[in-house]
Amino acid sequence: MPLFKYGHTEGKGEECQDVFEVLQNRGEAELTVCPTCGRPVRKMLNIRVASIKSERDMLSPKNLADHGFTQYKKSGDGFYEKTAGDGPQVISADEARKMQSR
Repeated sequence: MPLFKYGHTEGKGEECQDVFEVLQNRGEAELTVCPTCGRPVRKMLNIRVASIKSERDMLSPKNLADHGFTQYKKSGDGFYEKTAGDGPQVISADEARKMQSR
């Protein structure tokens, strides 16, 4: 489900931020009023979403490393090799299971 940004167009309520995000299905109608204060809002362009072209790009080693994630790929014989981010170059399957349970 995509995350959409909305901004107040005519002032905001005391408890509201100028811009807020909402998880919505693509088929859902756009919000026209703020769910908190009831004042008018409109959908804003989310640059980060617009700049990523596909799931493949989002999961690329470079993108994962740029966002602080570490990625390992199975290299066989119970070992995983690092393809992105910080951390040891190689880990065992036991180490990988320990990392997943954190």
